[in-house]
Amino acid sequence: MAPRFPGAPICLTALLLATTMAVAPIAAWAQDPRAAPPQSQKKPPEAPAKLPKVGADKTRGLDFLFGALKAAPDEASAKHVEARIWALWMQTPSDTAALLMTRAKAAMDAKQIDIALKLLDAVVKLRPDYVEGWNRRATLYYLKNDYAHSLEDIEQVLVREPRHFGALAGLGMIMQDIGDDKRALDAFRKALAVNPYLEKVPDLVKTLSEKVEGRDI
Repeated sequence: MAPRFPGAPICLTALLLATTMAVAPIAAWAQDPRAAPPQSQKKPPEAPAKLPKVGADKTRGLDFLFGALKAAPDEASAKHVEARIWALWMQTPSDTAALLMTRAKAAMDAKQIDIALKLLDAVVKLRPDYVEGWNRRATLYYLKNDYAHSLEDIEQVLVREPRHFGALAGLGMIMQDIGDDKRALDAFRKALAVNPYLEKVPDLVKTLSEKVEGRDI
């Protein structure tokens, strides 16, 4: 079983209820793209284009790799370990799921977001245990400014893999975009607790820390 983070765990069901007032206008944005807020240039962390070959023992392999990621002496070493983690996460549980994921990526690359979403809908319906199906769909919803659905999919990711630094960073981005800096800071810190070498996240933590908690005197 994946280790829990120190402190209170994120309960996204409660989070969705607690942010009803914020999510209501988000749902309206999703229904009317013309009313959508300007999409930031940020994008949740994702798997590198080329993934290394990894073994089949996913659980044991991930436990070892997460330990190595925390202990990495420099960014280059961390990126090597991070790529291996992504490779394990991306391993598909069936040939059908693999085909659907390949087609979904091709649709995303071609900016055919609605087609990609339908393909990912099929992935999560076919294999709800496959974490990256949920994570990829959460990213697509984020890019569509459909934060309510993105949050629901992030919850599914973190229930299955609480150490998923990509989903945690994505959660932080959504919270920041809707103006909940405190929860954004919490999510970014949890992402860094897993992967200290995430790009741009340390700067976001520094900025939000000063904003939420004030500067040190």
